[in-house]
Amino acid sequence: MNVVTKTITLGDGRTISIETGKLAKQADGSVMVRMGSTMLLATVCAAKDAVPGTDFMPLSVDYKEKYAAFGRFPGGFLRREGRASDYEILISRLVDRALRPLFPDDFHAETFVNVMLCSSDGEDMPDALAGLAASAALAVSDIPFNGPISEVRVCRINGQFVVNPTFAQLETADMDIMVAATMDNIMMVEGEMKEVSEEDLLNAMKVAHEAIKIQCQMQLDLMEAAGKTVKRVYCHEENDEDLKKDVWTKTYDKAYAVATACNPNKHERSDNFEAIVNEYIASLDPEESVAKKPLIAKYYHDVEKEAMRRSILDEGKRLDGRKTTEIRPIWSEIDFLPGAHGSAVFTRGETQSLTTVTLGTKMDEKIVDDVLFKGKERFLLHYNFPPFSTGEARASRGVGRREVGHGNLALRALKNMIPEDYPYVVRVVSDILESNGSSSMATVCAGTLALMDAGVTIKKPVTGIAMGLISENKGKNFAVLSDILGDEDHLGDMDFKVTGTVDGITATQMDIKVDGLSYEILEKALNQAKEGRLFIMNKVLETISEPRADLKPHAPRIVVMFIPKEMIGAVIGPGGKIIQNMQAETGAVITIEEIGDQGRVEIAANNKAAIDAAVGKIKGIVAIPEVGETYPSKVKSVMPYGAFVEFMPGKEGLLHISEIDWKRIETMDQAGIKEGDVIDVKLLDIDQKTGKFKLSRKALIPRPPREESSK
Repeated sequence: MNVVTKTITLGDGRTISIETGKLAKQADGSVMVRMGSTMLLATVCAAKDAVPGTDFMPLSVDYKEKYAAFGRFPGGFLRREGRASDYEILISRLVDRALRPLFPDDFHAETFVNVMLCSSDGEDMPDALAGLAASAALAVSDIPFNGPISEVRVCRINGQFVVNPTFAQLETADMDIMVAATMDNIMMVEGEMKEVSEEDLLNAMKVAHEAIKIQCQMQLDLMEAAGKTVKRVYCHEENDEDLKKDVWTKTYDKAYAVATACNPNKHERSDNFEAIVNEYIASLDPEESVAKKPLIAKYYHDVEKEAMRRSILDEGKRLDGRKTTEIRPIWSEIDFLPGAHGSAVFTRGETQSLTTVTLGTKMDEKIVDDVLFKGKERFLLHYNFPPFSTGEARASRGVGRREVGHGNLALRALKNMIPEDYPYVVRVVSDILESNGSSSMATVCAGTLALMDAGVTIKKPVTGIAMGLISENKGKNFAVLSDILGDEDHLGDMDFKVTGTVDGITATQMDIKVDGLSYEILEKALNQAKEGRLFIMNKVLETISEPRADLKPHAPRIVVMFIPKEMIGAVIGPGGKIIQNMQAETGAVITIEEIGDQGRVEIAANNKAAIDAAVGKIKGIVAIPEVGETYPSKVKSVMPYGAFVEFMPGKEGLLHISEIDWKRIETMDQAGIKEGDVIDVKLLDIDQKTGKFKLSRKALIPRPPREESSK
């Protein structure tokens, strides 16, 4: 068994090791990455040949966390790991986006990368090691790959950048980004921030890249020590150079004319491009055209790409006629759906989001039960991308990884603008009705509008923009594009989404598809994004400039009050009897949770009267009975020797027959007190040993003269 291990030491003394040759040896490549007690097993397998007709990279990346890694049982009836959680999907996407551009363009064999968390002590964050593990598994395989890459998390704590922080450290950070890169180039960035500057984000990326270079060199050393420097020979493409030349000669000028025609209509533009290739196919012999159609489509795709890029770089003309810094026309509307607690439509060019806000109580919190995180989430954002938004005639089959990723970006953009003590659980739902350009950034803008329409007291409005890049000669000739179209994303070199307030960036996501992208270009893109973001902000504020002063009439009202910790049980009552009765009598929804040395009580209802009634009852329960005070009391039961009365919520005492009146009463029938009556009583004393209350009604009645009382 040839086991090879390489280790590096981080600046804080922690070590990262990569071991290969011991586990999962039948995979094409496998490694165990370890940092402290955190261990990830990564494997990669690729088919020897591509499926005929495949003209793309069929890569699948799965990140999975095992509950046993942290000594836990999975939840649910089956008590075993189920489908991937949103968190696992997001980490899988981070790794996929970093790896995918680095496979050779003509390598089309199905490739599967699996990264599994095997051990954790809950201190170090394993997701920051997933990209390193996946790349290392490729490095020790014979699969062609233009890496290695690695990923690191960078956060900023008290003004200092920290690489791969612990869970505890991250809680105090004002910046949290994940960066993937090769030795030479940054490939992917994603993260959230608390209104940081463009310069700060760029500096964080530089810190991340320096750490990544060390990890990439470790993989190169591992690959050499394991004897895996030679990669497999493959042939996954058939080419016809004569056909390629003929397609370019007969279609390029026509495609260039469409690209420079500046048609703002997406479907008309697509039809015009498609008409060119259809005309070319029609000019061929019918049998020949059928046989060569896949190759023609491939070559014509490259024709379209080059025509679009040359139009921008040579003539400064974008497909829809805009300047590189120009934003498409924007219109928006709020209160669009009267039944929702808040709603908005945001339209930018041919991208449109219909977004709703729903306000809920503590009962509506999302319960999270991941391997390393158990808790509840009070701000939710869900993003839906139905096929009709792009004119596709197919069924919608649920939420895919793309929807999870785009929704998470919008959530990170907005969540820090919700006040920390906001009493409502908030759910934002973005339904994309049209898409040609960044629908996630439309979601951020529509989300801001809908939140303000709902009366949610957000700290500041947030808007977002997607930036693109067309470059050549390793960035020597380039154009940064604001508010990119779908084609500019697909055929371009960068997709850079930036969200923020007027004071700084709140979230970002970037994918780079070319080598040699300099920090100067990134800086230009960030500054241009800021200009575009603020332009969009002004458009949003024209629709609504600040949150509504009050919630919609049909939105729930919530009052939060705090009670002593020792009174929680008294409010709940035996088996929940008291709190259930209060909810039934008032119509309010009451929830209680223990926070530190206090009990947090949340009271929700659709009307003020129900809330006031519930608040009064709770105050009555937690209030301390005071000797000498008078209390309206309800007769709960009548006995021969007196009546038991409830003089405060949850507090009962005996009103003895001798304390009902100054005159002598022989039987309770003479007293005229019935069950359900409400009478005033005075608290005379509290027995310190038994806690029993001595109550009196006669103490509130003027004592008659002695001679009258003796008769």
